Amino acid sequence: MIWNRDAECEAVEQRRLLQGYQLKKQVTHLYEKVPFYRKKMDDLGVTPGDINSIEDIGKLPFTTKDELRETYPYGLLACPEEDLVEIHTSSGTTGTPVLGGYTRADLDMWGEVMARCIGMCGGTPSDVVQNAYGYGMFTGGLGVHHGAQKMGCNTIPAASGNTKRQLMLMRDFKSTILTCTPSYALYMAEEAKEMGIDFRDLHLKAGVFGAEPWSDNMRKEIEEKLNLQAYDIYGLTEIIGPGVSNECEAHHGLHVNEDHFYPEIINPETGEVLPEGEKGELVFTSLTRQGTPIIRYRTRDITYLWHDKCSCGRTLVKMHRLLGRTDDMLILRGVNVFPSQIENVLMQIEETQPHYQIVIDRDRSQLDEVELQVEVEEAFFSDETKELERIRAKIAQAMKQELQINVNIKLVEPKSIERSMGKAKRVIDKRNL
Repeated sequence: MIWNRDAECEAVEQRRLLQGYQLKKQVTHLYEKVPFYRKKMDDLGVTPGDINSIEDIGKLPFTTKDELRETYPYGLLACPEEDLVEIHTSSGTTGTPVLGGYTRADLDMWGEVMARCIGMCGGTPSDVVQNAYGYGMFTGGLGVHHGAQKMGCNTIPAASGNTKRQLMLMRDFKSTILTCTPSYALYMAEEAKEMGIDFRDLHLKAGVFGAEPWSDNMRKEIEEKLNLQAYDIYGLTEIIGPGVSNECEAHHGLHVNEDHFYPEIINPETGEVLPEGEKGELVFTSLTRQGTPIIRYRTRDITYLWHDKCSCGRTLVKMHRLLGRTDDMLILRGVNVFPSQIENVLMQIEETQPHYQIVIDRDRSQLDEVELQVEVEEAFFSDETKELERIRAKIAQAMKQELQINVNIKLVEPKSIERSMGKAKRVIDKRNL
C-alpha cells in the first residue's frame, strides 16, 4: 500500500526543487534562532543567502553526536520551549544523552512518515500492529505507535519483554504485523517453540524490524521461524526516530522519506561527498522538523544510496541496508570487519544458532585477542567431541574464506549467551575494563 502517493511517487526533479526550498527555509530559521548553528556557519563564512538549492547543502557544516551532547538539553532547540509536546533521548549510550524535541507539527510528521513505512510493509488500516519496541525515552515504541494510529491500525502497545504474554496477545488479538528488534523476534521464536506455539497457526503477515544491524541470512531465519515477511526499518533519535526509511515489498533497499530527511554519503575520513552508488558514511539533514532540526548529521552508519525504477512505484531514493558503523568496525589482524559481516557468515552454517558474541581482550604482550562465541544445537553437546571440533573447524574455515580473518572459536550451549529484549549486544570489549 502506498500511503501518500503524491509524496512517495513524486517526480525526482520536482522533489529536488521542494528540497531546495525546504533547505533554504530551514537554514535561515536555524541561523536566526539557534546560536550554535549561527556560529558554525559564521566560522565557515556561510550565510543563509548562500543556500539557493539542494545542491548548496555541501556548503553547510556537519553536526556530530559529541556536539549534540555538548548542547544538552536545549542548546539546539529551534522553537520556544513551550511549543514542545514530547521529548525523547537517545538509547544505548553512556554519559550525557542526545535530546530529541517534538512540536505538535513534528509528531504529525512523524506519524506521517511511519504510516508510509507501515504501508511499505503491506500494512493497511485493517491491520493489527503488535508493537514490541520499547516505550519510554527510546523513540522506537512511540514512533511506531504514532504511525500505526495515523494509518488507522488497531495498535497493541505491547512494548518489549514479557515474551510469553507477547505470544498470548499475538494469538488472542490476531496480530498481523509485528514490530520489534530482529534479535527479539528470534527470541520470541525460541519461547514459542518451548510453549508449543506454531507461528503457522497465528495471523502474522509482516514484521518491521530495526534498531540494530541484521543480515539477509538473519532475515531468512526470522521469516522461516515466524512465518512472515520481514522488512528492515531505519531511524535514529537525532533525526526523528523510526520512519526515516523502510523496505518495500521489492526488498531491494530502503526508501528514504527524503522530502523530510535529506541523505548524503560522505567519505568518513575527509568529509567529501561521494557519488551515488559509492559506499560511505550516511549524513542526514532535517528539512521540515521544528523542535530540534539538525544540519548534516554524521550518523556513523555505513551504506550507499541509489535511484532506480522500483517495482512498487515509489521514486524515493534508496539506501542499502546498513553495512556497519564507523565506530563499531573491528580491526582483526589488520582486516576491517563489521559484526554484521560475521553474523552473515554464521547464518550460513546450519549447525549454529542465530546468537553470538564477539569478545575482544588484550594479552600480556598487549596484542588484541578476539574470541567468537557461538551457540550450537543442544544435540552436539555430548561425550563425542569430534562433532564439536568439526563444527568449530567449519566456522573457522568460513571466517577465513569469507572475511580473511582468523579468530578463536568457542562453541557454547543454547541460551548461554544473554538475550536482549531490545538491541542485542554483539561486541564485548574487555580492553577498557
